Amino acid sequence: MKTVLVQNIGVLATAQGKSAHSGEKQGEIAQLKDAWVLIEDGVIAKVGTGAAPEAAETIDAGGNLVTPGLVDAHTHLIFGGWRQNELGLKLHGASYLDIQNAGGGIQSTTNATRGASEEELAAKAEKALDEMLRFGTTTCEAKSGYGLATEHELKELRVIRDLNARHPIDLVATFMGAHLVPAEYKENREEYVRLVCEEMLPLVKEQGIAEFCDVFCEADTFTVEESRRILEAGLKYGLRPKIHADEIEAIGGSRLAGELRAISAEHLIVCPKEGIESMAKGGTIACLLPATSFNLGAVFAPARDMVSAGVPVAMATDFNPGSCPCLNMQFVINLGCLKYKLTPEEVLTAVTLNAAAAIDRADKVGTVEPGKLGDLVIWDAPDLDYICYRVGSNLARTVIKKGAVV
Repeated sequence: MKTVLVQNIGVLATAQGKSAHSGEKQGEIAQLKDAWVLIEDGVIAKVGTGAAPEAAETIDAGGNLVTPGLVDAHTHLIFGGWRQNELGLKLHGASYLDIQNAGGGIQSTTNATRGASEEELAAKAEKALDEMLRFGTTTCEAKSGYGLATEHELKELRVIRDLNARHPIDLVATFMGAHLVPAEYKENREEYVRLVCEEMLPLVKEQGIAEFCDVFCEADTFTVEESRRILEAGLKYGLRPKIHADEIEAIGGSRLAGELRAISAEHLIVCPKEGIESMAKGGTIACLLPATSFNLGAVFAPARDMVSAGVPVAMATDFNPGSCPCLNMQFVINLGCLKYKLTPEEVLTAVTLNAAAAIDRADKVGTVEPGKLGDLVIWDAPDLDYICYRVGSNLARTVIKKGAVV
């Protein structure tokens, strides 16, 4: 048995438990001074303060802050090309939908993704994962959705599976064939919805390469009824529902999330009161993406209203080549305080335990407790407030995955 002791921890800050926290509980975290964590074979065995036990290997936290590893619960990790050419269009007033309808946006990335091999997609994504790890992310959700054809959606999901097998970051796969109606189906969108439900989903299930089914429920993408049909088909094949909702227009996606008891609803920039109420009733986690609002120059999701209504709030990067080319969860932490007006304690829960719950991993990661994986970040910071306060620097001093420094 390999034992690793992380000792000389100035402050250990962590939420506690194996399920998402909402309301006042979202801000309730443990902060242990002069703490230590004992990890056995990659799993946390004991957590304590004061005199520490012996171990085969020791890691000195140097009197700094330690938290759980960060969980990025929403990314579009697998894609071909970039879209820096759209920056000038945005600066001249083109909207997200303007660019998409002119042949840019998701369709542009789809063309690049279809033209890339699995090896090329994997090399690109692995580079991104290495950078995420340096910023403190130890678990990451990754969606398909830039293939928009059966062979290419399956290709993306295979890349996620293969990267999960060899990269230190644990990856959780989401099938998102319903990201956009591709150009070749613009005049026959019903046939594309049928393709997703009757061809793609059975193959995803058969190959066992995704856990969740997501859909972009938005004006000019998929209607509420189309989204319902796709997510219910996903449930038929054992894929739990997620939904991109209320990013640009509130057409009813957040209400649908609650009705279907989706594990998470994502974006929610313009989420109305009735959507918040539906999510609270349905036990849906709000996975908010503040870096997307920042990048689009959009308003920020009503996070405080969600906390007040008892909706668990998670936060993630939304890393993608168009609306949010950001993979830095530390920036998400900053925006959570500055733009959502969440407290540092609420933010920590949002990027650890609640994010883990949004991808069904709260029993394994998201807190520093016995039985969870030994995923920790030692910060170049004396306390939790400091990492929320500092902007633009990488404060992750040491990242530990399953008890090993990575």
